[in-house]
Amino acid sequence: MLKRLLKIVLSTLLIGYVGIGALLYSFQDKLLYHPTANIKIDYPQIVLHQDDAEVVVHILNEGHQNAILYFGGNAESMARSADYIAQQFPTFTCYLMDYRGFGESTGIPSEAALYGDALVLYDRVAQKHERISIGGRSLGTGIATYVAAHREVSKLALITPYDSIVSVAQGRYPLYPAALLLKEKYDSLSRVKDIKAKTFIVIAQNDKVIPRIHTQKLINVFKEEQLQVMLIKNRGHMDISDDAGYYKIMQDFIGEG
Repeated sequence: MLKRLLKIVLSTLLIGYVGIGALLYSFQDKLLYHPTANIKIDYPQIVLHQDDAEVVVHILNEGHQNAILYFGGNAESMARSADYIAQQFPTFTCYLMDYRGFGESTGIPSEAALYGDALVLYDRVAQKHERISIGGRSLGTGIATYVAAHREVSKLALITPYDSIVSVAQGRYPLYPAALLLKEKYDSLSRVKDIKAKTFIVIAQNDKVIPRIHTQKLINVFKEEQLQVMLIKNRGHMDISDDAGYYKIMQDFIGEG
């Protein structure tokens, strides 16, 4: 009787484990990508006509010598961020990309597709500007590190970055083999060796989305002379940019480069 009961319990646990794992696998794209609404704004745009998508890029402060490419966080609306970014970096032409399926862009987001779109954007922007700096926030830090590893970048700013999505997921779901389940890796850690740009990492003290350990792992592989790190106290993952000093430190880092 006891053996039978134990067998039933173990079978139930196994079915539950496999079932939850199957759900995580099936819904991983919905957990990773949270598309933003299509909001019209009064800024010029360029459209990257890719094979299977039209990717919209908002252009702020046209006509400057130096440029900033900004890759936002998951669920961060480029349309809603545009006015503030334009005000904070008035001497830079800023390019904000709506990821596939976000804002005005069509298509389905994926790691490979977003990397490809980002490189196409860089190559197009490089024809018009002397220097290009890159900023990435949260999800966008994985895209920013990819571009910085494959193109010449003046400055690289990473806000609430991670080592890899696989590492973050493994920490959140320790009972499951994240490396086997996840299709999207966003492995910034492996790309640091190919990044030559001066890099600035900004940490939110109370970040619950990207635990500090994942940011620290990324910090540890940068050359000390290449990297600056700033901790924003009493802020979390979502409200870090509300801090009065946030944009000031970004401005000081990017400077005229």
